[in-house]
Amino acid sequence: MVKIIDIKCYLVHARWRKNLLFIKVETDEGISGWGESYTQYDRDQTFASHVEELKRYLVGRNPFRIKEFTQIAFDEYAQRRGSLEFYSALSGIEQAMWDVVGKITGQPVYNLLGGACREKIRIYANGWSYGLSSPSDFARAAEKVVAQGFTALKFDPMPKPWRTFVPKEHIESAASILKEIRSAVGKDVDLLIDNHRRLAPMHAVELADRYREHGIFWFEEPCPPHNIEAMKEVRAKVNVPLVVGEAVYTKSEFRPLLEARVADILNPDVANVGGVLELKEISAMAEPHFVAIAPHNYNSTTLALAATVQAAATMPNFLITEYFLPFEQLGRDLTTESLTVENGYIVLPEKPGLGISMNEEKILEYGYRQYPLRTLSNVYEKIPA
Repeated sequence: MVKIIDIKCYLVHARWRKNLLFIKVETDEGISGWGESYTQYDRDQTFASHVEELKRYLVGRNPFRIKEFTQIAFDEYAQRRGSLEFYSALSGIEQAMWDVVGKITGQPVYNLLGGACREKIRIYANGWSYGLSSPSDFARAAEKVVAQGFTALKFDPMPKPWRTFVPKEHIESAASILKEIRSAVGKDVDLLIDNHRRLAPMHAVELADRYREHGIFWFEEPCPPHNIEAMKEVRAKVNVPLVVGEAVYTKSEFRPLLEARVADILNPDVANVGGVLELKEISAMAEPHFVAIAPHNYNSTTLALAATVQAAATMPNFLITEYFLPFEQLGRDLTTESLTVENGYIVLPEKPGLGISMNEEKILEYGYRQYPLRTLSNVYEKIPA
């Protein structure tokens, strides 16, 4: 019986906004699998420390017994007290176990999950609008992304700093940006609006109304998702599809959102929700509620995206998934075989496991670097009255 003998953890400086966390699971038969954990700014090493601690619960186990390991990790290691750091570490390890199993059986992971429902996976471009401020700058940048073949763009047009209660100048600015982008890219490009969980319902409703005339594809996370009453208030008053889920972990946390019918689309992230199987099971939970799945992926364009593609291929209610353009070149540097992107779609890989191959020597060249301290001191003084 094949056994896991070691786990290696690599923090990688992505050179844009965050570090990345890759995990390698090694077996006694010489077959290794790779996965990726979600990371977030100043907490990178905290995520990695959970991977290192979980190693003690994994070494010696059969890599095929994925569900057993994730349950033991939750019951015994976490003592049924989850956290973003724990679920992210667990997600990366779980993906790596699927990669091992796929390689041993000679099958892509999607074949082990019931088989593919589609030959390609639609993606939307994100990360292209960071640092922009004027409507014309947004419009020109959007034109460049569309010229690359993307037919869906996500962005947050609200000025910083993020605040629950926003001045009218911020709402006017956001509406102007959206209008300019729509004029630049035409009516056939889908525009996806992100709100990052920061708005009071009254502002969310006003923004959605202002955006609706420009034909937005969705309105993402206007309020914190665990404030179900606030989300219900917004959903009752807006006439655009609502999205929620990137900050929600495991099936248990998604259950009340589905029961309350606060969203039309869920966007769980394979790198923090619990892994490939948990993502698929959330999709299955959403299906009888007539809720679509659009997986979040603020990760690399390598392992977490590959894991997302494998799961998404099996989902009847899959809609679209996320692709961060600023990580694209890095992804090419760190792989020997990568995903194929064509005209806003990822072609379903046919190779065993997750379908890509990592360059371990290259990964070591991008060693961990801590990002500068981020401070929000005196930000209230910068908000117009």
